[in-house]
Amino acid sequence: MKSFSSLLGTRKQNKVVCLAASLVAALAIAAPTSLTNAGSIHSDNATSVKIITAKEIASATVQLNQTKPNIAQLQASKTQYQAAGIDAFVLIPIILVGGLVIFVPLFFGGLVVIGEREVGIVVRKFTVSGRGLPAGSLIALNGEAGLQADTLAPGWHWGYWPWQYSVKKESVIVVPQGEIALIVAADGESNPPERILGKIVTCDNFQDARKFLSQGGEKGRQMGFLTAGTYRINTALFKVIVASNASAHGMTPEQLRVYSLASDKVGIVTTLDGVPISAGELAGPIIDEHNNFQNGQKFIDGGGRRGLQEQTLLSGSWNLNPWFVQVEQVPMTEIPIGYVGVVISFVGKAHQDVSGAAFTHGNLVNPGHKGVWIEPLYPGKHPINSRIMKMELVPTTNIVLNWSDRTERHSYDAQLASLTVRSRDGFAFDLEVAQIIHVGALDAPKVISRVGAMQNLVDHVLEPTIGNYFRNSAQNCTVLDFLTARSERQTEAAEYIKTALRAYDVQAIDTLIGDIQPPASLMQTQTDRKIAEEERKTYEVQQMAQTQRQQLVRETALANIQQEMVKSEQSVHIADLKAQAQIKQANGEAEGTKLRAIAEAEGIRATGNAKAETYRAGVEALGSQGYTAMQLMQIIGDRNVRLIPDVLVGSNGSNNGLVDGLLSMILWNQTGKGEFTPTPLHPQPIVTKAQPTADNGFPPIVVNFPGDK
Repeated sequence: MKSFSSLLGTRKQNKVVCLAASLVAALAIAAPTSLTNAGSIHSDNATSVKIITAKEIASATVQLNQTKPNIAQLQASKTQYQAAGIDAFVLIPIILVGGLVIFVPLFFGGLVVIGEREVGIVVRKFTVSGRGLPAGSLIALNGEAGLQADTLAPGWHWGYWPWQYSVKKESVIVVPQGEIALIVAADGESNPPERILGKIVTCDNFQDARKFLSQGGEKGRQMGFLTAGTYRINTALFKVIVASNASAHGMTPEQLRVYSLASDKVGIVTTLDGVPISAGELAGPIIDEHNNFQNGQKFIDGGGRRGLQEQTLLSGSWNLNPWFVQVEQVPMTEIPIGYVGVVISFVGKAHQDVSGAAFTHGNLVNPGHKGVWIEPLYPGKHPINSRIMKMELVPTTNIVLNWSDRTERHSYDAQLASLTVRSRDGFAFDLEVAQIIHVGALDAPKVISRVGAMQNLVDHVLEPTIGNYFRNSAQNCTVLDFLTARSERQTEAAEYIKTALRAYDVQAIDTLIGDIQPPASLMQTQTDRKIAEEERKTYEVQQMAQTQRQQLVRETALANIQQEMVKSEQSVHIADLKAQAQIKQANGEAEGTKLRAIAEAEGIRATGNAKAETYRAGVEALGSQGYTAMQLMQIIGDRNVRLIPDVLVGSNGSNNGLVDGLLSMILWNQTGKGEFTPTPLHPQPIVTKAQPTADNGFPPIVVNFPGDK
């Protein structure tokens, strides 16, 4: 028979000891008469006696766990009790009675106490009938000897006698938040050969071992797993693997944590259980209602295939069994602006061409079918399964391809070089060409279906088309003709290539001829000829410039005298106008004079006639002499004629007469007596210069006295 400690289990002895101590203390308190009869306990220290007694009872109860009590320790205890005022002979019966009260129910009643966070694993040692477990079974369902399927819940359980049963207490299984727990079943039915994980059965998350075994649960690794929570698991049947003990089972703690997928990632799934993939297929088809591979049993029941899956996981947290699902995170497929993505699917429904009868160079299918999808993907991020689909980026902007040493950023023309062509006169020369093309978004699937990739379009279509055209074109003319007719060649090439590429659903925007490198020897002769021609032209230009310079000088001189010429012309014109004006004025004056003369003549004639009549009348009245004398006197009186001069100059044959006259005149003028008013009959004397005479060398002074008119 096993000891008391082995009956209850070494892990939970402290609880049983506490229970026994409580019972012994209760018995000690319930026997006050015995303590009173001892006579050694006084009323003034009753409180301390009770406290010390309880402590000693607890220590004595702990000592019951030992098979052979130490007599020396008992004597020491007796000494302590005597020091405390308690008789040892009174305490021993109490301890014995308490021990019997505890030991008898435990041993003979089969009492087992299970804590609130424990589970009892029962082992039946034997049966009266001697019935054992069936072959291949580990857990008893019908009371056979061995590990029992049913466990003990928290509480008191009777009838588990230590000679027939052994109860092992295990802690409950706690799965923390953010983790999962995997299960390995030690008993059950065998797995079918086509599966590696045990199927999921209804067994209250593996807490009901009887249901698991009776409803066909399979041994080994289980498809089902435990999520965060607390579980009472029969550890004799189920081995529970959590993150804390993962390394002991050949796993990492990260595998037992809830799987997280980043927002810009896509999870490519590979399942490790299920029906094998059909021949000729790359991935398993999409199965419904398995909640993103979190319910593996529904995946299996739905005909899920093991291996690479067509369905992917998107961002989020997922409870995934690492024995069933492996996930590879890859970046989402990004289509930049200016591109479209043509999807080439290697899995899906059977081919169903929707390109139409006119398109005979490939097949286009709807999304979800195997082949080139007719609908491209536009710029953005797309959760494409890159293991079963290929994304071909097609630029929708203009693409420049250079047949030269220059390479664009798209690198489609990295392998292109300048074209070497041969002219009709046998010269080989290099030609650089730039081709601008455009692929429409809706035409991109047709282009990819026809040529497979944009690089194939450049290598297999554009390069031979453009190269052959320029080689053929160069053979129809000489090098110099090709050089001189470059623009015409470029226009013809653009039209030809545009027509040729239209058959491939590619738009040719423009064809440009770059640098032309003819033979150096030919260009040297042409250069010399051109230099001579240019020098001749230069001389002609210089001669023309000199001629023009002369003309310029002449014109400049003419321009400089132009103003004077204009003035002269204007002066001539003005003089002409003045002459004409004078002529007209003279004509006018002549006419006026003529008219005035006629008028004056008429007046004079009239006056003369009147005077004649007057004279005639005067003569008739006075006579001719008398009338004449009267007229003279009247004239002299009217005009104040001086009959006697102021200075009389005479000549008596000497030269002093003139001098005397001049001196008299000067004296006359200085004295103011010579002032007079000249009249027509007496004007001022006028002295004129005469030629000197030979007589005295002085010119004579002639004084003229004008007479009456």
